[in-house]
Amino acid sequence: MRNPITSLGGTEMEILRLVWSLERATAREVHAAMDHQVAYTTVATVIKNLAVKGYLSIERDGATYVYTPARPAEEVRGSLLTSVVDKVFGGSARTLIQTLAGHESLTETEQAEVRRLLDQLGAEPTASDE
Repeated sequence: MRNPITSLGGTEMEILRLVWSLERATAREVHAAMDHQVAYTTVATVIKNLAVKGYLSIERDGATYVYTPARPAEEVRGSLLTSVVDKVFGGSARTLIQTLAGHESLTETEQAEVRRLLDQLGAEPTASDE
């Protein structure tokens, strides 16, 4: 039985990111903005699937369908990240952060930025501190 890490595949995420950045787009506009060659029919099908899953809203403009985000990017990213933390890191955000901060693909500048952000989070008062 297939148990994907997240509910969205790579092409779905790419298309969703494009619609977030465009804010409002037709399937043709999304297809034109893609970095690699994917058939227009594939893009149109994936967009429809994203609408069925509740990630995009559809409105009709004459004979054309226009798609807009149905859920904010931060909400979707948070939900997907929770899924990754649960499935890959056993629910430990600490392990995720340790892995990210020490990952070879991060430059020293990026690693320093991750550490700075963590320090900043640690300095912010929590609801129990107020």
